[in-house]
Amino acid sequence: MASFLYKLGRLAFRRRWLMALLWLVIFCGAGVAANSAPMPPADTFSMPGTESQKAFDLLEEKFPAASADGASARIVVRAPEGGKISAPAHKDQVAALVAQLKSSPQVVSVSDPFTTRAVSEDGTTAYAIATYKVPATELGDKAHDALDDALAKARDGGLTAEAGGDAVKIDAAMSGTGEKIGILVSAVVLVLTFGSVIAAGMPLLTALIGVGVGISAITALGSTLGLSSTTSTLAMMLGLAVGIDYALFIVSRYRAELTEGRERADAAGRAVGTAGSAVVFAGLTVIVALAGLAIVNIPMLTKMGLAAAGTVAIAVLVALTLVPALLAFAPVKVLRRRDRARFSGKPLSPRRQRKAAKQAEKDAHRKPNLGSRWASYVLRHPVAVLLLAVVGLGAVAVPAASLELGLPGEGTMAPDTTQRKAYDLLSESFGDGFNGPLMVIVVGPDAAAAAKTVGERLAEQDGVAVVTPATPNAAGDTAILNVVPTTGPTDGATEDLVRSLRGLADGFRADTGAEVLVTGQTAMFIDFSQTLNDALLPYLALVVGLAFLLLMVVFRSILVPLKAALGFLLSVTAALGAVVAVFQWGWLADVFGVDQPSPIMSTMPIFMIGVVFGLAMDYEVFLVTRMREAYVHGARPSEAVVTGFRYGGRVVAAAAAIMISVFSGFIVEDNDFIKMIGFGLAAAVLFDAVIVRMTIVPALFALLGKSAWWLPRWLDRLLPNLDVEGEKLSHMAPSGRVATPRAERRERELVD
Repeated sequence: MASFLYKLGRLAFRRRWLMALLWLVIFCGAGVAANSAPMPPADTFSMPGTESQKAFDLLEEKFPAASADGASARIVVRAPEGGKISAPAHKDQVAALVAQLKSSPQVVSVSDPFTTRAVSEDGTTAYAIATYKVPATELGDKAHDALDDALAKARDGGLTAEAGGDAVKIDAAMSGTGEKIGILVSAVVLVLTFGSVIAAGMPLLTALIGVGVGISAITALGSTLGLSSTTSTLAMMLGLAVGIDYALFIVSRYRAELTEGRERADAAGRAVGTAGSAVVFAGLTVIVALAGLAIVNIPMLTKMGLAAAGTVAIAVLVALTLVPALLAFAPVKVLRRRDRARFSGKPLSPRRQRKAAKQAEKDAHRKPNLGSRWASYVLRHPVAVLLLAVVGLGAVAVPAASLELGLPGEGTMAPDTTQRKAYDLLSESFGDGFNGPLMVIVVGPDAAAAAKTVGERLAEQDGVAVVTPATPNAAGDTAILNVVPTTGPTDGATEDLVRSLRGLADGFRADTGAEVLVTGQTAMFIDFSQTLNDALLPYLALVVGLAFLLLMVVFRSILVPLKAALGFLLSVTAALGAVVAVFQWGWLADVFGVDQPSPIMSTMPIFMIGVVFGLAMDYEVFLVTRMREAYVHGARPSEAVVTGFRYGGRVVAAAAAIMISVFSGFIVEDNDFIKMIGFGLAAAVLFDAVIVRMTIVPALFALLGKSAWWLPRWLDRLLPNLDVEGEKLSHMAPSGRVATPRAERRERELVD
């Protein structure tokens, strides 16, 4: 592989105009395709194989009126303290509110609470349902403004008026602030790392090009493949982070090869052949982790994972082809200013010759840098460092034992939002379970009679507050019952009730001959969490197993991939512990802008496992590959560790700082899920890069010694030798330390 990538990098460097033009065409073509593509479809949610989804599909077929996808708003009004909502003056205000809503844009109907008996027993609170012609994603600003105006007018009259439902506007769209913050901090880190504005700009430029191509492709294929606008969220976040990191490693290795005396094209080829090999395998681990989300069998997650995997693949291609081409445009300016004169190819003045000679002598006898000094310290105190790191991460991981999963709803919104206020008003006046009713579907030849029997039996169950009369369809073969639990939608007792009611299905079939299904939003949330829980272990086994095989091929070792996987489990558990402490327990909630502590979103653990595993393997591959390279070239195990940190420690630290800044930037977004996943990924990268890869890994290498690289002979013969270390590169081109005059002239003609 190193030989092929060497040729590819050298070709891109020598044919820089052709390669740059090719990527420009791809970038512009993707942009044009995205602009001309139809609007992406609205977000849809389905869970094949669950009872909730089966019931909803049945409603689409048997009861289309009940499954209409138009948005709705539930407007809750309460009389002033000590008054009744049925008082003549307040009743007139409610009637005016209903009339105003009926005349609002895109509204189909509005229920009258006094006609539908939607009034609380104490007579203080009532609610009306407004139904719209279109789904929530297609509601216009005029419809939202009309609802806000109606609520404001009712409040001016002295009533408490709040609204919930999907028709109420939620200002939680991606503002773009996160990306801007991440890019800004990344630019500062890159300038400090490289000491060159041009070298710092290359990773940023190539990452933006890769993300632009990826997001444009997702948009262009949105209507064809059913990719909604939110599908690109994860792709943007990951594409930006890995795009910068992959280019960072190529540029850094090119600079190292150039300062060792290699001619420019050879330095670019070797950078792509060595660091590029690490990029390929690091990218593969990320792609495997993201594509593995398909095992969960939730189309929304599958699409997000595959879209992000495609963007990561584009980032790998950009790093291998466009980065060396851009290096050819500024082959010397990517170096620090003090190093440029030595490699510019121009005659030096006597003064600069003396200065360059002194610098070369200083480089030849340079002191160990911070990375090598840190590695040497860990090698001298491996047991103490290992225990301190493991105990520290273990302490941070403790809150993960209290992890509570759920899905966001109006009950978890900030207390000052109208949706949360409406939720609380309904809970106080009608009971906790009113905000999470269950829908029971009865299917049979005489559905109305069967539904009556089912309703009577359901009303006798513990945990059931109210069972509404059955509503049959026109054909008489399907009926709907609404069951209001005594507990709230996120209460564990409600989950137990759903399972209990489903357990009665066989008895209902025997007694009435009808099939009974339990669904509704609350039941769907329960099924969603259960689906994720059931898929977690198979997903973890698949991702870790495939990545273990990949890393075994890369490092030709069993223990190195094993410790990489164990280190990942430690860092991801610690990151989940930090997420629980902040978002569930409310620690430092004000610092991170958490309005309302609540259960962790059900998708968070599986997202973190997929994304963090891929990123953790990035650092493992980049850092340990350099150690492996030194080891196979004759260095002792301890020397290989120091060499790896000398050349890779600073770059890995910079890469981690960039990823942390990119992910941390998303904490400022209003979208709760984006905020949570941004915080979780930033914490995971911090724990994995700083504590696991740069602390625990060298400590384990110190304790394992040569056995870290042990591989049974029979397995060594079976595994393909991909030459990730670039051992064969010396046969592909001259060493380049002293280039021939003819080669220098030809290189100048191509590059200068």
